[in-house]
Amino acid sequence: MNELDKKANGWALLPILVFLVLFLGTGIILGDFYTMPAVVGFLIALVVAFAQTKDMSFNDKISIVARGIGDDNIITMCLIFLAAGAFSGAVTAAGGADSTVNLGLSLLPPGIAVIGLFLIGCFISISMGTSVGTITVLTPIAVAVAAKTGFALPVCAGAVVSGAMFGDNLSMISDTTIAAVRTQGCEMKDKFRKNFFIVLPAAIVTVLILFFLTSGSEFKMDEALPYNIWQVIPYLFVLVTAIIGINVFVVLICGTVLSVIIGIATGSLEASQMFTAIGDGVTSMYDITVISILVAAISALVKENGGIAFILEKIHSRIHTYKGAEVGIAALVSVVDAATANNTVAIVIAGPIAKEISDDYGVDATRSASLLDIFASVFQGVIPYGAQLLTAASLAGLTSFDIIPYLFYPYLMAVCGIVSIALSKKK
Repeated sequence: MNELDKKANGWALLPILVFLVLFLGTGIILGDFYTMPAVVGFLIALVVAFAQTKDMSFNDKISIVARGIGDDNIITMCLIFLAAGAFSGAVTAAGGADSTVNLGLSLLPPGIAVIGLFLIGCFISISMGTSVGTITVLTPIAVAVAAKTGFALPVCAGAVVSGAMFGDNLSMISDTTIAAVRTQGCEMKDKFRKNFFIVLPAAIVTVLILFFLTSGSEFKMDEALPYNIWQVIPYLFVLVTAIIGINVFVVLICGTVLSVIIGIATGSLEASQMFTAIGDGVTSMYDITVISILVAAISALVKENGGIAFILEKIHSRIHTYKGAEVGIAALVSVVDAATANNTVAIVIAGPIAKEISDDYGVDATRSASLLDIFASVFQGVIPYGAQLLTAASLAGLTSFDIIPYLFYPYLMAVCGIVSIALSKKK
């Protein structure tokens, strides 16, 4: 049955509202938006969803939830999360992360130190698939660059966060990319290509802005920057093979095996520790995997009770064109990200609704996935209570609001996304 054929029911959205109130409420009251784990908030919301559905038996509710969780896209997405975690754990333990950072810093020309921070951040984040990980690694370097060049620390920190969000939006192993393509039903390579050409102008203009702000500086790292080019190869392998179009599971499994082989061969990883490293990587993905399952369960009950139909009815009453549908998708994921402070969670929540809108108005699945990932990353990169800015501010000894004026790339990414909507045409 089409969602519009269901009886629209605004009260069916109560579980989502409960989650947002709990998550935002605890964050505002306690001054820390990560006090309540998202998993706990979604568990409470699921209980509310079960309690709200009174006209069916508990077993019937379980059947609805099981069908929602068992959806091909949900299962595939969760498996990709775990495979990406395995690769991340193996390549990091094998020295890939440290070598990648040091290689980039070794190639850093003295006169463009701040631009180099942005470009290295782009490379590391697109290779590692994690913006917070990139910020954690590069922010201490940004502090050193600021101290030696005399440039304002917020500018240097802003360059790091900007580079981190570039890869968060595009990386083949980023959980946001995985969530976007799986909820919309498209291929990663197709989403990457479409997404890349939308945001490329933003990256170029960011480099130009940083050049004019920081031209003439001199900076050189005094400390040794050891790296092993072999340890960087697994990142390059995953990036290239994924773009070519090889199945993502094959890419990640081969990348994990390659990381282990290189780690053992270079002496950076003991054979006895390889399974522990892989296990640690998989474990790091448990939260987002469980959240995806819980959101699928909640969405199934909300959908059954007419909640999705209610949202679509309201959207349809205000959207009558193809461009309007694209605006609706972008606005939807932006609002959810601002509320949850987690771009992957925002995409997981907004994805099924965006898919319905895309189907109704003929928006290509690749296009819908790009819009979801772009605008979720835009807001995640600029909200002061997001993990990215909080991490950068903490490591740099600043506040989030000190860095916000210098987040050139996220702002320009938003502009590019809006322009792409203005110029888009229905195929």
